[in-house]
Amino acid sequence: MLHNYFTIAWRNIWKHKLFSLINIFGLSVGIAFTLLIAAYVWHEVNVNADLKNADNQYIIQSKWKDPNMGYVLTALAPMSKALKEEYPNLVANYYHWDGVSSNVSKGDKHFRESLQVGDSTFITTYGFKLLHGDPKTALNDPFSAVITQEMAIKYFGKTDVVGQSVTIESFTGTKHDFMITGVLDKLKKNSVTNVIDASNSTFFLPVAAAKFLGRSLDGWNNTAIVGLIELKKGVKPEALIGPMKSLIKRNAPPQIAANLTPYLVSLKSFYINDAGGTIKRMLYTLSSIALFILLMAVINFVNICISRSSQRMKEMGIRKVLGGLRKQLIWQFLTESVLMVLIATLIALGIYALARPFFADLLATDISGLLSFPLYFYLIPVAFALVIGLLAGLYPALVLSSLKSIDSLKGKLDRVKDNVLFRKSLIAFQFGTAAVVLICAIVISKQINLFFSKNLGYDKDYVVYAQLPRDWSKPGVQKMEDKRYRLAQLPQVSSVALSWAIPDGAGGGGIQAYKMSDNPNQAFASQVLTVDNQYAVTYGISLKAGEFFKSQYMPSDSAEVVINEKHLKALGFKTAHDAIGQQFQAQGMPPLTIRGVVADFQFGSMQTPITPVTFVNVNWSPFYRYFSIKLKPGNIESSLAALQKKWAEVLPGAPFEYGFMDEALAKLYKTELQLKKASYLATGLAIIIVLLGVLGLISLSIQKRTKEIGIRKVLGSSVRDVMILFLKDFLGTVVIAGIIACPLAYWMMSKWLNGYAYKISLTAVPFAVAVVALLMITAVLISLQTIKAALANPVKSLRSE
Repeated sequence: MLHNYFTIAWRNIWKHKLFSLINIFGLSVGIAFTLLIAAYVWHEVNVNADLKNADNQYIIQSKWKDPNMGYVLTALAPMSKALKEEYPNLVANYYHWDGVSSNVSKGDKHFRESLQVGDSTFITTYGFKLLHGDPKTALNDPFSAVITQEMAIKYFGKTDVVGQSVTIESFTGTKHDFMITGVLDKLKKNSVTNVIDASNSTFFLPVAAAKFLGRSLDGWNNTAIVGLIELKKGVKPEALIGPMKSLIKRNAPPQIAANLTPYLVSLKSFYINDAGGTIKRMLYTLSSIALFILLMAVINFVNICISRSSQRMKEMGIRKVLGGLRKQLIWQFLTESVLMVLIATLIALGIYALARPFFADLLATDISGLLSFPLYFYLIPVAFALVIGLLAGLYPALVLSSLKSIDSLKGKLDRVKDNVLFRKSLIAFQFGTAAVVLICAIVISKQINLFFSKNLGYDKDYVVYAQLPRDWSKPGVQKMEDKRYRLAQLPQVSSVALSWAIPDGAGGGGIQAYKMSDNPNQAFASQVLTVDNQYAVTYGISLKAGEFFKSQYMPSDSAEVVINEKHLKALGFKTAHDAIGQQFQAQGMPPLTIRGVVADFQFGSMQTPITPVTFVNVNWSPFYRYFSIKLKPGNIESSLAALQKKWAEVLPGAPFEYGFMDEALAKLYKTELQLKKASYLATGLAIIIVLLGVLGLISLSIQKRTKEIGIRKVLGSSVRDVMILFLKDFLGTVVIAGIIACPLAYWMMSKWLNGYAYKISLTAVPFAVAVVALLMITAVLISLQTIKAALANPVKSLRSE
């Protein structure tokens, strides 16, 4: 019997090819998109889940009363080691590291790489696997190095390179060979080797290598070391609050002890909650979009199934006359709908496999293959097919099978109310969802365009940046200033600046500034940017008064600074000219003299407002990382080629790994750009699913009303009249859906935009564009479908009468 149910179901599906195709394709697209989003969410939520003893792994974070004293991400250098040594009953293991970048070379290969200098517990604590080497002894020697599989191939062309060596440059410019003692297997995304996007470590050196590099992982006044610990089983993170406070009180300088509150964050939740929870918000947003897209596809499926059911009354009547039981009729309907959902699910899995690489590229992350999920995952599509199949088949199965045979054969609809209101409500929900998604996509796009607009307070066009070899001393700065001058002589170059930071939000700490007449309790935070006198010219930052440092630095100029307008207002000056030559205090520093005032500019993300900024001269504070090079407009490729050639002459052995400021901003707004791409894709799918539904329903409506159209034509109706008849049925529903969707979209986007200090104004334009676009597309589709029916000869449609 079951075999017969499936045979008849397959014949029905094959007989009505158009409706079956619309139904199955629409549902399969919705399922595939939902599976892709689910796989992405699964991947992001499970970052760090594969680490050894992941439930007990924690990172030590810092809460500072004065934010300029340290970073949230890092801890006091000795903290993790001290916790392990003094509280062995609470802490099972520890790992602390310092992240630096330096020039690495092998033969004629020179690259700037991200290095992680840390404890030898690195491999065993987190269960990282080595392709080659001994994990227990790999980091015992001061000049040993463990590298990733990718780095082994990059430098040596193979992975079995234990015993080979690479040359690493220190911050003083000296070089030393480091022997490769281990090659890591391919790493999954994790917060140990890739704590933030800007720090993806590929070379791992022992603590003893810090001395050669000119770094330190010791000292209770060192606030810039990442500290991680593994707790004993059963120990709660709250149990470490007291010990951490006790260690700080006993060992840290009084100023740090008074300002710092350390706390533990589980590595399992660290990734999605980092960066103000932007990743978590994105996961919620994408999950909501995926569920709505799926719901739209399911509604389409159910709607078309119900609409088609009334056409099968005579079939039900004949089956009953021939002895068919009501139970058998119910099973027939349910089998048919479940089979269609199963086919749609299988197609969706195929779409998933084909679309996975594109989707991974779209979201700049890995998306797991179909065979990478836990066993219970594969039960979900099967359960889904059964539930949706039953939902779609239940209404026609119960209602049509309950009709009397004679009523069925006559096609009487007295007992089968064609629930127009219910169907139109489903259509309205679909259009409303599509309108919300389209409005959100337009608003997100406009906000992201603002991030890259001309109104940043500086000119990012034609600016390239490149990291430099370090020599953080005054003679080292002088050498770099000489090299800067030589690069600036190129005819393709407008100017070159030496600085610690570029305008990407990664500054160099800050100071607590206050008026000469105030006391330290009235101090305000000011971000410090270490730059030379070419920085404002290179980035086109407008000078309001004074000058951006002297052209020739003198030791007597050491206490001269440049401030921005926010800083000016915080000091109480009315105009920029009033501030020139005036002094202000900064905690722990001599009185600072204002040499110049620049206009406010957006140094970091627009999530945070512009803050007071203090520019200090790199000759006074000899810390730098970048050359920022302003190219002259013209042929960029030839300019870069000339610059690369000059770079090799001026900085031999230093790789010219450059980036454009647009690329730096793209990294800063990586999550938002991913959301923009995903919203575009979701909008396209939502519109496709809606139009497939309209196509199916309008085709069914035309079939049902073929004779009505014929009678209207005989009585004098024009093609236009017939088109308007069908347009009224759907366009009114679209308008109502748009009216309902607009307030919902406004609320959602207002809430999203509130996460940014600088944002676009929500005008009526995105809402009007979305609703009108949906109206026009729907009208065109309906018109194309109805023209054919309206042009048909009415004699053919009335012949059976």
